[in-house]
Amino acid sequence: MKLIVGLGNPGREYVQTRHNVGFMMIDKLAYETKTEFKVNEKLKSALVKTKIENEDVILAKPLTYMNLSGEAVVAISNFYKIETKDILVISDDIALPLGKIRFRNQGTHGGQKGLKHILEQFKTNDIKRLRIGIDFDPKYDKADYVLSRFTKNEIDQLMMSFDTCYVAIKEWISTDNFNIIMSKYN
Repeated sequence: MKLIVGLGNPGREYVQTRHNVGFMMIDKLAYETKTEFKVNEKLKSALVKTKIENEDVILAKPLTYMNLSGEAVVAISNFYKIETKDILVISDDIALPLGKIRFRNQGTHGGQKGLKHILEQFKTNDIKRLRIGIDFDPKYDKADYVLSRFTKNEIDQLMMSFDTCYVAIKEWISTDNFNIIMSKYN
């Protein structure tokens, strides 16, 4: 079983904001698998169990707000007995151009506070991640920028990236070889 977690903030005020690109990608996965999320208070998430490439997969959106994402991911992992090698975390990255994707199987959080909390909670840097570029405009404060909404043109550009991410995620699940995914899609 795999766990794919999209990072973001719950609530209408955060819909289609740059910091919620992880939620947006998880929504794409749910759409492609024709499934709908249900809130699970105990696991502090909106989640759904589905199949991708004949593998059981949990898609999750932590409802703890970004900076406490690790609480939800640990709870889900413990409940479903999912090992860290089978977890993929999807987050925004201001250091990447809009829509650029980067798969990594380990490393630091790179300043992304949701990912930082997850790595701290698991006490390891060996958690797979998919970073999706949201760009950065230096005339803005970083906190204000990540909470700003995408324009329609930016969303259109992201949708093309999400299609590529979906293909890559399916390939990871079917091959269980993340190194191939990194070399092919980065």
